[in-house]
Amino acid sequence: MGLPDSNVGQPLDSFDSSCMNRRVVVTGLGCVTPLALDVPSLWNGILEGKSGIHPLTILDATHHKVRFGGDVPNFDPGISCEPKDLKRLDRFSLFAMWAAYHAIIDSGLDFSKEQSHRCGAIVGSGIGGLNEIEEQILRMHTKGLDRVSPFTIPKMMLNAAGGNLAIQYGLKGPNFAIATACASSNNAMGDALKSIRTGEADVLITGGTEAAITHMGVAGFSNMKALSTRNDAPEKASRPFDADRDGFVLSEGAGILIFEELEHAKARGAKIYAEVLGYGGSCDAGHITAPDENGRGASMAMRNSLIEAQLDSTQIDYINAHGTSTPLGDKAETIAVKSVFGESARSVAISSTKGHLGHALGASGGIEMILSILSCYYDIIPPTINLETPDPNCDLDYTPLTPRNRKVRYAMNNSFGFGGHNATLICSKL
Repeated sequence: MGLPDSNVGQPLDSFDSSCMNRRVVVTGLGCVTPLALDVPSLWNGILEGKSGIHPLTILDATHHKVRFGGDVPNFDPGISCEPKDLKRLDRFSLFAMWAAYHAIIDSGLDFSKEQSHRCGAIVGSGIGGLNEIEEQILRMHTKGLDRVSPFTIPKMMLNAAGGNLAIQYGLKGPNFAIATACASSNNAMGDALKSIRTGEADVLITGGTEAAITHMGVAGFSNMKALSTRNDAPEKASRPFDADRDGFVLSEGAGILIFEELEHAKARGAKIYAEVLGYGGSCDAGHITAPDENGRGASMAMRNSLIEAQLDSTQIDYINAHGTSTPLGDKAETIAVKSVFGESARSVAISSTKGHLGHALGASGGIEMILSILSCYYDIIPPTINLETPDPNCDLDYTPLTPRNRKVRYAMNNSFGFGGHNATLICSKL
């Protein structure tokens, strides 16, 4: 594909800097993934090229057309929540509690010493409590209406993760859920960025969580032919930008980050991983599941994030691509990057970590924001594993197979979701 004309490199002189008087940094990271349950192990596994994709273990997939994915076997939320709450929280909320607990520990925050109304939680999820929905529908049909659990609604509702985090840590500031399919995490973090910038809060728990590997979830995505069918080689199934890709791999997990106002973080001597500079969103307003084939909505989200960050595209060192391993999506994202980056599209390092982790839907953006930040922090580009036969239509530098040492000042994180939702974030070294 040729490089389209663009105004890459033109000065961004129309941005009103008055809305940027409060700077936002990241001081804590926590995760649940099929590869690891802590961030250092996740990062090491990514750099070592490990795959978290395997035959499904949390359900009997014998009768499914797709029998593999990125589930998290034997997950135990342990001390991340009260024992009495274990039966009151759906799996997607338990993931958020675990990841948030570790992010808070990492940050060194003690919320009992903070102003509770200045702290909150903005957490995304594309689907929410699908496990609870499925279980209670089955109970209703087999045991009767009176046997539906009274915990059904508070377990399945999309805002349950953020609400329970607020209860656990006494957070009385901004608290709401974002549901924009696979863009949910990035939209949630974008709103967290805005809330701190405008003075609404000083500290926010943000990111996303998802637990959609259920019989209904697997069958639903499989029957719409969105999933890879490589049952004989699960670890090779997620292959972003590869000519032989045949669909995404369903996974689950959570990526939770602590966003904090810079001076607040400095005052308590916090370790700072990165600064969050820009956020851009858009909608394709086209098909409910297929991306715009020319990547126009994705392009707009990337451009908007650059404008807010007061950067031009030539300054971006790394893009953590949405890169789901679908034939249409990877091609459209390639076109979008070329549209925004022009000639510099050839020199920016890009990768999709979904080759390692599969697609955790609404949680993916949070997990991938963590990896984007660590790319800045350590000056390493994560690889795209399983990229063995590059698609001629995806002809940019997608960092195949092995990581690369490279100075990373600015990193971009893309997430695009069903419904045409597009959301992009930019982080940087402080």
